[in-house]
Amino acid sequence: MRLGINLGYWGAGMDSDNLAVAQEADRLGYSVCWAAEAYGSDAATVLSWVAARTERIDVGSGIFQIPARTPAMTAMTAATLDSLSGGRFRLGLGVSGPQVSEGWYGAKFDKPLARTREYVDIVRKALSRERLSYEGEHWTLPLPGGPGKPLKLTVHPQRAHIPLYIAAIGPKNLEQTGEIADGALLIFPSADHLEETAVAHLRAGRAKAGRTLDGFDVCPMVPLAVGPAGGDKDISALADMFRPYTALYVGGMGSRRQNFYNRLAQRMGYESEAAEVQDKYLSGDKDGAAAAIPERLIDQTTLLGSVERIADRMQAYAAAGVTTLTLAPAGFTLEERLASLRAGVEALERAGLA
Repeated sequence: MRLGINLGYWGAGMDSDNLAVAQEADRLGYSVCWAAEAYGSDAATVLSWVAARTERIDVGSGIFQIPARTPAMTAMTAATLDSLSGGRFRLGLGVSGPQVSEGWYGAKFDKPLARTREYVDIVRKALSRERLSYEGEHWTLPLPGGPGKPLKLTVHPQRAHIPLYIAAIGPKNLEQTGEIADGALLIFPSADHLEETAVAHLRAGRAKAGRTLDGFDVCPMVPLAVGPAGGDKDISALADMFRPYTALYVGGMGSRRQNFYNRLAQRMGYESEAAEVQDKYLSGDKDGAAAAIPERLIDQTTLLGSVERIADRMQAYAAAGVTTLTLAPAGFTLEERLASLRAGVEALERAGLA
């Protein structure tokens, strides 16, 4: 099992440290550095900056939002980043959510599965340097009846195949991801529930395409907080660091009718708790929503505690089918974040997975 690092969003308050974190991850042998975007910083610019200042670590979009760019523009960006980085780019895609898609980009959030499939088709066709023509439900290239003609990418990508990942949560999206992508970006992954909530659906999608999970990258993002090897009080204190983060996703990321993260928590057995968190968050009681998050849910979806405890959890993730474990190291200072990166490598070695 390999390790990755997630820098999150530029502008989240740790910007001055992020380059040092990426460079330390590069030095330690982490395999990939992901950057995110929502409705603030864009991921492409951040990844260019990181790629220019690192040597070996891959850089990945976690994710480029499908409503933000035409598929041809995404192919151009992917080809450019792969060339600038010397073949170190991984293309992560996702549909975002209804609030961002419709509120920020003005793009209707409808038929996300069909939209994703067409988008991937066009991106791959463009990167192959075929002349780009496509007739789908969501995109038609060139536009009919106008002056446009089929064009092909004028630059040669660094590699013939740029790894393509899709951020997936729901069963149907996971199955399609297994069918059409090279990897899956997962969030709130519990090793205890990963088979039924994700891996089984990915496996079914691979089977549809006549493939197995061999070579497919199962890549969950897991917050990491290293602490003493003490008892329940120590774990509770570390878990409390992630209450606002978990409440934001389970309670407020999306609408009452359409919140993928809330549904995931329900599939993990937290039906009543997920409903309570959402009720409190959407009514404006964010502190109450954070307090209502079950500690066990946080512990199941993060890496908390001593290096030994984290090593045990890493073994569970590997056994559940994870191939790249992406860490989001918590810390109030740069030194704490760097120490967490080093602890991640130590835990991987102790787990016998390095």
